[in-house]
Amino acid sequence: MEAHEELRREIGDGSGSAVNAPVVLDNVETLSSKKLKEIPHYYLQPRETENDLVEVVDNAFLIPVIDMTKLLDQHSSGHRDELARLHSACRDWGFFQLINHGVPEEIVEKMKIDTEEFFQLPLEKKKAYAQLPNGFEGYGQAFVFSEEQKLDWVDRLFLDVRHITKRNVRFWPTHPTSFRENLDKYSLEMQKLTICLLKFMSRNLGLDAETFTSMFEEGSQGVRLNLYPPCMQANKVMGLSPHSDVNGLSLAVQVNDVQGLQVKKNGKWVPVKPVPGAFIVNIGDLIEIMTNGEYKSVEHRVVVNSKKHRLSIGAFLSPDFKTIIGPVPGLVKQNGPNYKSIIFEDYLEQVYRNKKINSKSLIDQMKLEK
Repeated sequence: MEAHEELRREIGDGSGSAVNAPVVLDNVETLSSKKLKEIPHYYLQPRETENDLVEVVDNAFLIPVIDMTKLLDQHSSGHRDELARLHSACRDWGFFQLINHGVPEEIVEKMKIDTEEFFQLPLEKKKAYAQLPNGFEGYGQAFVFSEEQKLDWVDRLFLDVRHITKRNVRFWPTHPTSFRENLDKYSLEMQKLTICLLKFMSRNLGLDAETFTSMFEEGSQGVRLNLYPPCMQANKVMGLSPHSDVNGLSLAVQVNDVQGLQVKKNGKWVPVKPVPGAFIVNIGDLIEIMTNGEYKSVEHRVVVNSKKHRLSIGAFLSPDFKTIIGPVPGLVKQNGPNYKSIIFEDYLEQVYRNKKINSKSLIDQMKLEK
């Protein structure tokens, strides 16, 4: 991660000049507790976004649900059907809920408890793990560089959870005392589950089972704990702006019972109603590139509740930083590749230069003109 912190310092404000002094803003939880009648302008969404928040399709679509036990049992009568459902979910939705995934319930529940306890800490204790100027890891908001930009209504703790020798433990909370041990166990399970899913995806695409896993087994992983505080003017703010994930595969779990995640389907926003015990899995930009567009990353967003806070945990799996990302040869048809090839480290540089993950703008830059 040290190399990437240096990269961010070199990038500065994106113009080649030195990094500007960081913009210091109140955390969202503090703003929420004040029950402000006027929301700071940098959190107010444009009018068209405010109108869009009410245009949600509720019952027309249901996010696919995939049963891992059926995928694993090659001798079951439902094995082939479940493989087909997984393929359809990755191709037509880019999102699905995974049940019977095999991750011990105790590990998930302990991570949920620690997430709640961390965000319940006094602000000064949480600030001990604050992001460094122009950094990405730690407690705070990412890509804050101007009071003129539109910010998301969320407080988060983002951690790089690669191998222990490569971690910057300065950002790893010591309270609750069980946090580090529980996150270790949780992230290991996320890695194992991702590798398993990638094998089935490779098989569905007619590829060798190790095609994707060979790139992800020694890859990187980020875990993000999210707190979306309530907002009295919830229709004027956004918990997480519409975007597709820039990584390979994402696995999320909702900590409490407050909904907010929405997926874009056929131009409409579809609420995700979590299935108890399930992980919400979505395809990231890197998988779209690798599959030459057969599986597509999908825009999603988080809306805010006017009365209750929402908590979630996201795990984001990616290849090693030196991996070359590009369409897998076995999936390139007669018309050739649809996307450029790039070293993952250079791809991340584009993320930092853009300074904001917006819609699918980054994947659009990777598309080749035909």
